[in-house]
Amino acid sequence: MTESQRKKPQLSESWLEILGDEFDKPYMDELRAFLREEMKKHKVYPPGSLMFNALNVTPFEKARVIILGQDPYHGPNQAHGLSFSVQRGVKPPPSLQNIFQELNNSLGVPIPKHGDLTSWAEQGVLLLNTTLSVRARSPKSHAGKGWEEFTDRIIDELNEKREGLVFVLWGSHAGKKATRIDQMKHLVLRSAHPSPYSADRGFFGCNHFSIINEHLERRGETPINWELPR
Repeated sequence: MTESQRKKPQLSESWLEILGDEFDKPYMDELRAFLREEMKKHKVYPPGSLMFNALNVTPFEKARVIILGQDPYHGPNQAHGLSFSVQRGVKPPPSLQNIFQELNNSLGVPIPKHGDLTSWAEQGVLLLNTTLSVRARSPKSHAGKGWEEFTDRIIDELNEKREGLVFVLWGSHAGKKATRIDQMKHLVLRSAHPSPYSADRGFFGCNHFSIINEHLERRGETPINWELPR
């Protein structure tokens, strides 16, 4: 694909400056072609304008906590580009309900009526999926198509150019990213996934939310207000 054929990605300037060269790599051309074909034949979530939502809501220099998910929710009106988050008006899925339960148990945060985590992202919680799109009703359908290379670059840039970040790795998929992170520079928190199939095996009681805020306070930073606005 020629330079003139490439569209500038809908990405904030802070991230575009860091990641701009990634969009010129061959795998990205292949990913674009794959997505064009998928969108012709299937419903794809989230819509294209929201695929980079995590990066657009949380600029590179504002990121303080990174919560890694796998791929977007694949049901109607759920995904909006933030890991574990769903749009208002959509019932929080079971994993997100368990996240809210752990928050309530560890910090007394009231369980909200909605699952839109935008307020966390605005405070510096980068809600990043390792795959940024999915075919409707088909989990992991866009895995192995190039997104992982892109999101690994995001992790690598944060690891290298920032200090004192908190990487939250729930479940085995996210846990594999621990090898990319310098644990002398950053705090890495790992546990079971909040899914109903595994939450009882170490997610409940992990106290990650209180540990995050304690870490931020030790660094002289404002803790995250985990309570969602109504």
